[in-house]
Amino acid sequence: MFIFTGLFSILQPMRYFTVVFLLILSPILLLAEEIPSKADSLRKDALNVYMEASDYIRKEIPYVNYVRDIKDAGVYIISTAEHTGSGGYEYTYFLVGQHQFAGMRDTVSCVAPPDETYEGQRTLQVKTLKMALMRYVVKTPLAKYINIGFTENISSAVTTDKWDSWVFKGGMNGNLSGQKSYKDNYVSGNLSASRITEAWKLNFKGRYNTSTSRYLIDDSTLTSSTKSSSFSTLLVKSISDHWSVGGSVRLESSVYSNHRLSLNILPGIEYDLYPYSESTRRQLRLLYSIGYKFDNYLDTTIYGKTRDHLWVHSLEASYEVVQKWGSVDFSFEYANYLHDWSKNNLSMNGYLSIRVAKGLSFNFGGGASLIHDQLNLRKQDLSYDEILLQRKQIATQYEYYTYFGISYTFGSIYNNVVNPRFGNSGGGGMIIIN
Repeated sequence: MFIFTGLFSILQPMRYFTVVFLLILSPILLLAEEIPSKADSLRKDALNVYMEASDYIRKEIPYVNYVRDIKDAGVYIISTAEHTGSGGYEYTYFLVGQHQFAGMRDTVSCVAPPDETYEGQRTLQVKTLKMALMRYVVKTPLAKYINIGFTENISSAVTTDKWDSWVFKGGMNGNLSGQKSYKDNYVSGNLSASRITEAWKLNFKGRYNTSTSRYLIDDSTLTSSTKSSSFSTLLVKSISDHWSVGGSVRLESSVYSNHRLSLNILPGIEYDLYPYSESTRRQLRLLYSIGYKFDNYLDTTIYGKTRDHLWVHSLEASYEVVQKWGSVDFSFEYANYLHDWSKNNLSMNGYLSIRVAKGLSFNFGGGASLIHDQLNLRKQDLSYDEILLQRKQIATQYEYYTYFGISYTFGSIYNNVVNPRFGNSGGGGMIIIN
């Protein structure tokens, strides 16, 4: 009790000092907030832009207002990202003017190579956005504060690619974990080679996976293991801006799917309603494939087979569109064996994002499959551990998944300030998206 009494007697004068200090300081703080600065006057004349901008973009391009609602923007920007043939990314930005900039449209893009760092990727994106925004910023009072420079010497000579557009990749990963009653290990490796040009698309991929889990239950040990390996190749020839032909070959071995060896040869033809050059913004592709499949099974199947020679065909439709109201990504695929059309598979997957009103967005997604083509199922009954751990495939007539989300934001229309102090709460921080 004596300690608490002494401590209170020490803190009591400090409480009065704090109150007096705040009474003196508060008018100064309020005055500082109320006095408009040159920076404030420039801000009100800045270009209003709507886009999904990261903290880094808002920091590096501070001479525009990032508004929260598309209706308040003089320019709205839709951004997309696509994998390139070399394994990098192509970032594309679609700029559409409205209000005083109505009728103005621009499309710019940049390509980040596969070995580019995250810092290099976002620096390249910002540089591209800065150049794209100049056409609009030049029509604002802030244009007189913009300087444009060119920092490199340029040569008229163009060097050739010594690799002829070929890109090779290899990787390996694994993990080991455990405790007194549980141990688990996993190893995976992959190799790939690709060559993608306007005329041809070639992909070669190899993969190997193995995993083992051990559980100690009372005095017994339960062991579960699985492994798989595969090799696939894809060859596609461009015919026109709407048509392409090609095919795929796949070799696979998998304990889970009961395949000692599975060989698929599927040539096909594809038509895109929209030009392939618009693929980052919209696609409506129809792909028809027909081919041969050979299966050599690890265990006898429910149909009494140890191997199968099969003919199969499939039709796949994919629709993707990105607009200012949101985006749609939908795919449909039907396949069946030609010897028995009742052995078929129908699957659908989709994602829909809609901006319903100012600050209000809905997201929906999901997929479902009707499965009647499991010719590879084991005849023998599976143990409980194989079923629970999903180490071997079991019979089913369907599968599905779904998700949804809703978000609503209101308040100030501006979203310019980045404040990383004390972490991510209230803005700031950094997110890396691969």
